[in-house]
Amino acid sequence: MLISWNITKACNLKCEHCYRDAGNSQNNELSLEEGKTLLSDLKSLGFRLIIFSGGEPLLRDDLYELISFSRSLGLISVLGTNGTLIDDNIAQKLKQVGLKRVGISLDSVIPQRHDRFRGIDKSWEKAVGGMKSCKKVGLEFQVHTTVTTKNINEVLNITDFAQKIGAQAHHIFFLVPTGRGKNIDTVIPSAAEYESLLTNILEKQSKVSIELKPVCAPQFTRIARTRHIDTRFEKGCLAGVSYACILPDGTVHPCPYLPIDLGNVREQGIIDIWQKNETLKKLRDAEWGGKCGICEFKDICSGCRAAAFYQSQGDYLAEDINCSYEPKRKKIIEDPAI
Repeated sequence: MLISWNITKACNLKCEHCYRDAGNSQNNELSLEEGKTLLSDLKSLGFRLIIFSGGEPLLRDDLYELISFSRSLGLISVLGTNGTLIDDNIAQKLKQVGLKRVGISLDSVIPQRHDRFRGIDKSWEKAVGGMKSCKKVGLEFQVHTTVTTKNINEVLNITDFAQKIGAQAHHIFFLVPTGRGKNIDTVIPSAAEYESLLTNILEKQSKVSIELKPVCAPQFTRIARTRHIDTRFEKGCLAGVSYACILPDGTVHPCPYLPIDLGNVREQGIIDIWQKNETLKKLRDAEWGGKCGICEFKDICSGCRAAAFYQSQGDYLAEDINCSYEPKRKKIIEDPAI
């Protein structure tokens, strides 16, 4: 089980797609002591991996102490960052306090294209510099890419770049229009483009030594199974089942891209929220609407609940129309002669 904790809303970039609409820190962000309580409670619930994210988590001064405390509990700590603030010294400090891996965002092999998407000049150069610093000190890192119609044709080129620079993995995020992402929903690929890219990603896996993982496109599990492609990822959407997100002020969401308020850890505590929340129970019951509900692959896929929420204007149990697959049962219902 894993948790993404947005430890701050502060950020030094101005990314077009930012799901947290980050920029300035909030005055009510969880304190260091509240964070330690949260981490202890997550450990007691059986969570294993903590993603420290933001905003830009490196803008929070007590990040190193939080990582160190997380390690003392036996939790695995990783970092989600834009990478621009990482130099040799920062990379060494992160390694020393017990960080397992850094995820650094890179959306193009063309610097100017990445910089436009991230809103700040030289962000590509600095992000790649951060990767090189991690490599230099022996700190594992992976590359994160957000897919839009602007960069969909170079995703596999980014995979090659990630492998060449020494990354352990390339995680490919399919845009969910939440936060500032709502302003660029016109650049979301079509269902057919999803299917084609996911197939290419899975076939690329056999040609590279680093791990490839599509994110927010859970239908990759169906493609892998039907094409007999090996992948260690056996479940598509994890939202509310083995994954949740903590916002800077302690509000809990089922995932970073699904803006449903489940409660606040200051008021209820994460243990009570995780065990008793009705929305989480519905997500775990997996009673999806539309074709997701009758799909023979629903148990391994589930459809992207965040995408369904956006597409249906608020129904997180609706079908995910980013998937082009038509379930066999639906065909039988529509034509009993089949």
